[in-house]
Amino acid sequence: MTSVVVVGTQWGDEGKGKITDFLSQDAEVIARYQGGDNAGHTIVIDGKKFKLHLIPSGIFFPEKSLLLGMV
Repeated sequence: MTSVVVVGTQWGDEGKGKITDFLSQDAEVIARYQGGDNAGHTIVIDGKKFKLHLIPSGIFFPEKSLLLGMV
């Protein structure tokens, strides 16, 4: 299985949520291992906005496996 990792190097606001949402479409497993509630991103699905902080945007793909954890 190929893995793709999105790592932010700009201290927060570099668009990780958007790229993660895009990449999640083709992923089998989506994982989030770190991050505080100040990490927010907005996803728009069918014209409806969802503002997320702790939950990864992959939650909107019910056929995917989603893993959450803290190190």
